[in-house]
Amino acid sequence: MAVWLLYLSKIETVRILIVEDEPRLLSSLGDGLKHAGYAVLLAPDAAEADFTLKNYPCDLVVLDLGLPDRDGLEVLKSWRKQGIEIPVLILTARSDWNRRVEGLEAGADDYVTKPFHIEELVARIHALLRRARGRSQNTTEYDLGVRIDFGSRRVFVGATEISLTSFEFNLLAELASAAGDLRSKTSLSERLYDRDEDTDSNVLEVLVGRLRKKFAVVLSEPVIETVRGAGYRFSLREHV
Repeated sequence: MAVWLLYLSKIETVRILIVEDEPRLLSSLGDGLKHAGYAVLLAPDAAEADFTLKNYPCDLVVLDLGLPDRDGLEVLKSWRKQGIEIPVLILTARSDWNRRVEGLEAGADDYVTKPFHIEELVARIHALLRRARGRSQNTTEYDLGVRIDFGSRRVFVGATEISLTSFEFNLLAELASAAGDLRSKTSLSERLYDRDEDTDSNVLEVLVGRLRKKFAVVLSEPVIETVRGAGYRFSLREHV
């Protein structure tokens, strides 16, 4: 079964799966979230959604309850029983209040009623992702005065801003989100690149090198540690 990939980890490492059977809405939602900076995977039915979640890492699901092959609530309940705990935002009809309640009881994290503005959907997604990552704010502070604003995609050391390319920020965000934990090259490559790209290329090493050089301009201590043969670790502690 081929996954319908609209846009995959070229701009943002956060991957969102949209499950919607109406082709025009599915396409417009994909475009809207793509322009908001997310990587987007599209599924027109429950079978495709199940396949995608089993084979590709996702950070959040936007789930329509009216699917052609299975009821959306049953799909959600099945995911929760399988231990799939990523945030799920359900789409429901405005008048269908009982379905919204059932969705929340089944394990949904939030809902948006149709019709809706894409700005509302994006705002709800931002809030869910912050909550899932244990952050009440977009900005996280680390040792040595390093501050990362995951919402605006800006990085500061004290009052000095570090200018990063999109790929550089994506890599930094992946490492910093797991501060202190070892991240293998394979896991980082899976999050940063299209599944069809050569994940054994030296692009990751180049990006790490560029990040180190940019931070070295204002910091005497390294922020990224290399564990030979294993991967990389963001060496600064997060301030809680």
